[in-house]
Amino acid sequence: MTIDITGRSASEIAAGLRTRIERGELPPGTLLPPVRTLAAERGVNRNTVVAAYRQLAQAGLVEARGRGGTRVADRAAVAQEGYAPDTVLRDVGTGNPDPALIPDPTAALARSARPVLYGEPVIDPGLEAWARAWMAEQLPHDDMRITVTSGASDAIERLLAQALQRDDAVALEDPCFLSALHTVRTGGYRAVPVPVDAEGMTVDGLRAALDAGVRAVIVTPRAHNPTGASLSAERAAALREVLVAHPYVLVVEDDHFSLLSRARLQSVIGASQRRWARIRSMSKFLGPDTCLAVTASDADTADGLAVRLTPGTTWVSHILQRLTLALVTDDEVRTGIERAAVHYADRNAAFARALTDRGVPVSPGDGLNLWVPLPVAAPRVREELMHRGWLVREGDPFFLGESDHGAFLRLTVHDLDEASAHALADDLARACRVLRADAGSGRIEA
Repeated sequence: MTIDITGRSASEIAAGLRTRIERGELPPGTLLPPVRTLAAERGVNRNTVVAAYRQLAQAGLVEARGRGGTRVADRAAVAQEGYAPDTVLRDVGTGNPDPALIPDPTAALARSARPVLYGEPVIDPGLEAWARAWMAEQLPHDDMRITVTSGASDAIERLLAQALQRDDAVALEDPCFLSALHTVRTGGYRAVPVPVDAEGMTVDGLRAALDAGVRAVIVTPRAHNPTGASLSAERAAALREVLVAHPYVLVVEDDHFSLLSRARLQSVIGASQRRWARIRSMSKFLGPDTCLAVTASDADTADGLAVRLTPGTTWVSHILQRLTLALVTDDEVRTGIERAAVHYADRNAAFARALTDRGVPVSPGDGLNLWVPLPVAAPRVREELMHRGWLVREGDPFFLGESDHGAFLRLTVHDLDEASAHALADDLARACRVLRADAGSGRIEA
């Protein structure tokens, strides 16, 4: 496709391209001319074209993909967690906790309300004291600061916004938690994929991302979503060693499963790291509507977070803060959270065994979901299961890279009773057998 580009200054070239992009004349994915080529065509210095493309990247209109060139950005929204709307199928791809295992807040709420006026501390003192002790696990920094945000995604968005500019590179696990991927894309940052294996983020992948110039790294230390992987002690130590040479890269640990996790926390935040943050959300064990997360960070990052909170409401509702404190310090609630943790682990392990016994090997991992590798194409399996009354979630939306990563389903099965779980396992295994047989006979592509 030949693109007619006008202008001789950086602002003129950027303005002309922006107009065409906004009018839809240059659709998402359109490859812009190489810098050298456009500079020669317009008779300008290469730095002029570089500056024009940078302006477009900072506006979120184009993406620089290294050797893949500069392309018009795709602003399509990424997939989100939750129930699929308007379906009569049994939805087993939600990523939701079991509502029956979320604590009843009624009694605690009655004790949590009092008027809070402008000028009072933005963090409830009781919650801050509790959070400081809770967040200190494996942190080698004495100067930890506590910030409260409206959930983990809110914390990640503000952490990146106070540290980065548009088109800066961010290392994300591949496959990646949908919310983190959405936050990076809508913020106009460049996602650099780092592969995940059974022990979490890979060392070679992190090293390559740092060599590529990422300014932030988001890592899930345990119960990685979607794979369920948790960092081993050896892997975490190796990642810390790689990060020693990059003390000013912002390292964000999203410990989303915290109190529910069956794995011991292994942190990648080392003593030499100058920019760091650990986030723990309440959504998985107190419910998604809690919309509260605690962030521990270095002082400079905490100050940046405070500035990012200032243009909005300045603080998270103190009623919500005190409600959270009342729940997490209640012995009966904590017993219920532990009971929920055992339930999720046991149900996922049982379903993984059921699939493995039926010829579809699965490792249960940790978290709310199961990551199921398939011997055949995921869209075909999804279609077959829809015919049998199930709605499942394919693995493709979780991946950043475009290479052949295999076929996967992410299933949320912890709330299925025994009969339903065995029925789903039977249907999934049968679909794989039928499709594999059809592929072997040449009737469909594998």
